[in-house]
Amino acid sequence: MPGSSIILATASYDHTIKFWDPPSGSCYRSIDCGEFHINRLEITSDKHYIAAAGNPQTKLFEVNSTNNNPVTSFDGHKGNVSSVGFQKEGKWMYTSSEDGTVKIWDLKAPGCQRDYECSAPVNCVVLHPNQAELISGDQNGSIRVWDLISNTCSRELVPDGEVGITSLSISSDGSMVVASNTKGKCFVWRLGEDDTSRFDPLHKIDAHNAPILRCLFSPDTKLLATTSADHTVKIWNTKKFNVVQTLQGHQRWVWDCAFSNDSAYLVTGSSDQLAKLWDLHQGDSVKTYSGHVKAVNAVALNDLPR
Repeated sequence: MPGSSIILATASYDHTIKFWDPPSGSCYRSIDCGEFHINRLEITSDKHYIAAAGNPQTKLFEVNSTNNNPVTSFDGHKGNVSSVGFQKEGKWMYTSSEDGTVKIWDLKAPGCQRDYECSAPVNCVVLHPNQAELISGDQNGSIRVWDLISNTCSRELVPDGEVGITSLSISSDGSMVVASNTKGKCFVWRLGEDDTSRFDPLHKIDAHNAPILRCLFSPDTKLLATTSADHTVKIWNTKKFNVVQTLQGHQRWVWDCAFSNDSAYLVTGSSDQLAKLWDLHQGDSVKTYSGHVKAVNAVALNDLPR
């Protein structure tokens, strides 16, 4: 399927990255990463590269290639790299790590360009759609806004004491940010239009009775997905923040998820060694991707039109 317009990839504790043909469920490429443990996957918007955040490097692989060796390895973190993402044009990459830092990397230059020190292991970092702020969440319960223009921390929030932040998501229009934690709660804020470091509390959700592992706004901003250690995925509307669907089918922890560009489908990865594709109109799993021999802890989907 090289050259296809839909790129679906999964990573697993079995140290492989697999690429799937979404309609048939067949795996057409598998990258053996040796002893490299992968935590997150992210595909560039142009679909040329996929980043695998691991311990302690982030490795960049070509998507449409038979070369299974990384084209670049970004070294500089001293601990597990917990998340990774790209600037919208793919000029630079950002990462967070359990070493307590958030870093920015130029894809065409060696070394780390910027380094932001947090006071605790960082579990997640996301980029504001304005491309000028990063928001990080750490294991001590703090959320920080990093202003990339002034190169400073412009805001710090602690929504639930020292309860660790597990995931963050910003809506595509930049109007909302959501944070999840290890107690199964989500906190949603409205972001200021002029002062984007202003967080106005919008909603608190007691979403799951177990840790939330991933929270994610849909591209159209109408839905919020939460994946949990309780084996379920919940879909919430973003008007009233009530549950519209509970996706059941995984047998163990659900680690990660990714929406399709039209917000109609969701891909999930679980400790049951499976990834699933869900039709959110029906609330059913319409395809299962089987081939990993350990937990599927990271998924990535890019079905943007070329």
